[in-house]
Amino acid sequence: MNTFEIDPPTDHYDVLVIGGGPAGMMAAVVAADGGKKVRLLEKNSSLGNKLNISGGGRCNITNAEYDTRTLLAHYGKAANFLYSPFSQFDVSDTFAFFENRRLPLQVEARNRAFPVSQKASDVTAVLSRALKRARVDVVFDCGVTSLNRKDNRIASVSTTRGDFRAESYILATGGLSRPETGSTGAGFGWLRSLGHTVRQPSPGIVPLATKEKWVAQLGGKTVEGRVTFLLDGKRQFKTQGRILFTHFGISGPTILNSAARVGELLESGAVTAEIDLFPQLDEGSCDKELMALLELHKNKALKTVLKEWLPNGVWHVPKMLLPTLDTDMKVHSLRKEDRKKLVKLVKAIPLTISHLMGFDRAVVADGGVDLRDIDTKSMRSKLIDNLFVVGDLLDINRPSGGYSLQICWTTGYVAGRAVAAT
Repeated sequence: MNTFEIDPPTDHYDVLVIGGGPAGMMAAVVAADGGKKVRLLEKNSSLGNKLNISGGGRCNITNAEYDTRTLLAHYGKAANFLYSPFSQFDVSDTFAFFENRRLPLQVEARNRAFPVSQKASDVTAVLSRALKRARVDVVFDCGVTSLNRKDNRIASVSTTRGDFRAESYILATGGLSRPETGSTGAGFGWLRSLGHTVRQPSPGIVPLATKEKWVAQLGGKTVEGRVTFLLDGKRQFKTQGRILFTHFGISGPTILNSAARVGELLESGAVTAEIDLFPQLDEGSCDKELMALLELHKNKALKTVLKEWLPNGVWHVPKMLLPTLDTDMKVHSLRKEDRKKLVKLVKAIPLTISHLMGFDRAVVADGGVDLRDIDTKSMRSKLIDNLFVVGDLLDINRPSGGYSLQICWTTGYVAGRAVAAT
């Protein structure tokens, strides 16, 4: 269903934007506000399909780190390429763009910024209204089949609704994450066919699947803890933060941001994980805390104490993993050796990582066109004079927490501004 009415398409436009996601919509708005006649082609029947489900439907619109150097450190090797685009449109500009269009933002834990409304669809609505005000011609249900090259320029684009032509082309078709939204990675093939170097995408920020089936009983439960990852029984790295149990394994910010490293470990051997529910305590201190609690409630059932001691509904983990432990027994009947086993368990809940979940579960897929092929001052291809590449098509590794959408806002703005200046 169209989000707004469009005029009948005409044969020629100044700018053709391919893809109605965050980067494409931003690019189209900026180019049109700069005086260009802009057409946006969207393969779906509505705009922002992936945007509408981002952040669990809340849309982590950016990360509120206003120091650009500190922010760019989160983008790894791409940081040096990104100073120029971020000098044109940074985090403060993102806040201004949306708040000036009556979408107030709020900052939550770890600098994550969300709409105050907590609705990702409101972000899409703001961009849709901006497209309408700028008189961008949006063509829905228009799947691109090829970019047609003549010499070192794009001459036209072939689609399921015919051929389209423009002076400049902005490619914003997204990567491979969440393919059900239309983000199938087709742009990577087109870029390769035009001579660009494209690194094969893999699910970069993605949940982890476990062999243990008991985690399904904790599906939807979230805890704060520390996770240690081991390769063939040897500790490799640890991370701390929010952990979400799912029906297939574990997820949450700290898991998503570890997935790429875990994927590398899986190529070398067996990977296991240990979840510490009390990272602030060593084992001895944890035991003393439990003993004090048991003494205070020695005539109550053990499961009653476990519910008070363990976080957010995970009290029955000991019952599942310590089959000889009777959680219905009175506290005063708990043996010392069982108490010690209990403490060891909550300090290192064991899991076996079977694999990374696929593109259908990925928040972000890495890979994309090599930034050395792109003039990041304008997002123009160095191989094709009138082609600009933005958003998830770029080979930029980034963690979860608003960093991916900020790349879309920044590169979309830069490309829109560049074509407006031509």
